[in-house]
This record gives sequence, structure tokens and C-alpha cells, in this order.
Amino acid sequence: MVQSIFKSYWNASLIMKITVGLILGVIVGLVFGESVVPYLEPFGDLLLRLLMFLILPLILFTLIVGVNQANIRDLGRMGSKVFVYYVVTSAVAIIVGLTVASIFSPGQGMVLDVDEAYDSPEHPGIASVILNIVPENIVTAFSELNLLGIIFTALVFGIAISYLRSSEQFKESGETVYKVIEALNEAAFKIMAVILQYVPIGVFAIIATTVASHGMETIRSLGEFVGVLYVALLVQLALYMILLKVTGTSPLQFLKAARTPMVTAFVTQSSAGTLPLTINAAQRLQLNKSLYSFSLPFGATLNMDGAAIRIAVSAVFASMVIGDPLSFTAMLTVVIVGTLASIGTAGVPGAGIVMIATVFAQLGLPMEAVALLVAVDALVGMGCTALNVTGDLTGTKVIDQTERKHQDS
Repeated sequence: MVQSIFKSYWNASLIMKITVGLILGVIVGLVFGESVVPYLEPFGDLLLRLLMFLILPLILFTLIVGVNQANIRDLGRMGSKVFVYYVVTSAVAIIVGLTVASIFSPGQGMVLDVDEAYDSPEHPGIASVILNIVPENIVTAFSELNLLGIIFTALVFGIAISYLRSSEQFKESGETVYKVIEALNEAAFKIMAVILQYVPIGVFAIIATTVASHGMETIRSLGEFVGVLYVALLVQLALYMILLKVTGTSPLQFLKAARTPMVTAFVTQSSAGTLPLTINAAQRLQLNKSLYSFSLPFGATLNMDGAAIRIAVSAVFASMVIGDPLSFTAMLTVVIVGTLASIGTAGVPGAGIVMIATVFAQLGLPMEAVALLVAVDALVGMGCTALNVTGDLTGTKVIDQTERKHQDS
């Protein structure tokens, strides 16, 4: 009996299991309230730990293998496209957020509580992020899960192994090392296949504890702001679908492959934590391994279209609360500073709030509004993280299409 149930669960559609877990989580959280948190929280934490456990081997081995499947010139071309795509879409996301928020004017008529205060973490700056790419210590980069440092390490060793394989003197040694890493990469994917089966249970636990902790009051308290932000997120998602269609990809097929990491990112609020599932989706989309092994970890660190929209909507919200709508010049400042801030806060805990505080300081908007927005941080973070992951996959798919055309020409 138990074996039959386990087999049925294992063979069922993953997205169906996640959807059921999501719905049950909302119901359990609303019905039982905070009493279920101590019991279910460990199951949610276990999912996050399992996903984080996989990040290091997946990035390291996948990227080394990917580098060895392409020449250096191709990597340079693809890397340039990835970086340009991430910068441009971040700027577009902020423009979308400003436009949608300006139409709906969230916060108009609301009175700001001046007793609320928020001390934002210090903005690390772009220079710090660039320096952080090269780790002082490889072991520290791995132990602290410095994604940029891990990407750099994998690229350097991947290129070195590629050189060994092409040399006369070390060809045999290079091939041996490559085969070992290739086997470890396959082992990591086998482990991921098992962890995928636990995702619905973890999703159920996380949603149940989130709903139980925040309830409906949080949604109602700043519902207008949250609603406008989600409208902007949907507009950006529609732009992704148009971009996919224009470049010859079926949006429905894309969403079918991307839905699991999108839902998981929504629940976990972690682009990095969802990375194993995003890489799995890239495999299902049959994308170039040399491309996605670099673009997805890089995007999980630097590409934050959802957070960029959050910056824009938050800026308009704060300006409406104080009764001083943003001027065109101020909006232009939001686009420029927000785009740079989305890169400069890479890897910082609570990066979304840090970005907002940075832009508010630049525009002279009240920091009390940041404290107000922290109240709905979980609700906002869910949608923004899901869009971040979708943007990473969209960019990888679009660039993959351009690479195929380049190879055919």
C-alpha cells in the first residue's frame, strides 16, 4: 500500500504536485494559523538547504564542462550578449515600473507614520562587486557561497582544463580530469532529480508558514502598492513573452519548461536557491550548456528585473505618500541609479530593500517609507524573485536562439 502511494507520487507530474502543495499550504496556513509554524517550518528549511546544497557542485561542474564544449571566442561573444541583455532589461523593468505606478498612483492620500524608521544596510557599490568576482580564497568563496567568485573559479579552471586537453604534453591528463568532472556533473544532476521530488513538500511547508505568519492583514494593509507592483511584474512578463515570440520561441512551450523554477522562486524568494531548478529547466529547453552554465548563475547574482520594478513602484509610492509626484528628471534618475543599484547590491541579503534605500537617498525620499514597505517584503519578494528567474531563463533562451542563427550563417 505504502509502496503504491510512493510510486504514484513519484510518477505524478511535478508541476501538479507543486500546485497541490501550494493550494494546501494556503489553506493550512489560513485555517490553523501560527500554531502550525513550529511543525512545518523545518520542512521548508529542509527544501532551502537541499537546494543550496546543490548550488556549488552544479555551478562548478556544469560551468567547467560547459567551457570545455565551446571555444574561448564563442564564450566571449555569449558573455557580452548576456551582460548587455541583463543591463538593458533591468533598465526596461524600471521604466515599466515607473509607467504602471504613475498610472495607478499607489500611496496617494496615505499618511506616513514618522515614528517608523529603517536603517538600511550600507550599499556595497559596483567597485566592491567587481572586486568580489575574484575571491581572495577559493575555500572561502565556496563556504560563503560567493556566486561571482565560484563562477570566476569555474571559468578559470575550465579554460585551464581546455588548454590541457588541447596540448600535446598534458592531453591525457587533461582528458582524465575532464572525464572525472563530467561524471561529477552527471552525479549532481542525478541528485537533483531526487531532490525535485521533495520540492512540493517543501513548497507546501513554506507557503503554510508564510500565510500563517502574515495572514490576510499584511495583504490588506498595503494592498494597493502590492497590486500595482504585480501589475507591473505581469507587464514585464508579457514583454518577455513578446521577445521570445519575436526570436522564434513558443511562449507556451517556454512557460511549460520554466514553470517549476518560477513557482519555486515565488515560494522560496531566492533566485540563487532556485538555481538547480532553473538549470534543469534550461536542460528541458535544450539550451546550449556552455551558455546556460554561465548565464544562469551570473543572472541569479546580477540580473534583478523584479527588484528593478520594485524600486520604481516604491519610488512612486513614496513620492505619492508625501504628495510630491516624481518629475521627469527624478524618473530618469530612478532609471539610471536603479539600474546601477541592481548590479551593485548583488549577493547582499535583503538586496531589494538595500536598492530601494539607495534610490530613496538619491532622490531625497523619506526613509520612513522604506520601513512601511518592509511590512510587505515577503509578498513583494515572492513576485519579484519569480520574475528575476523568468528573466534569466528568457535571456538565456533568446541568446541561445541568436547563437544558433550565428552558427547556421
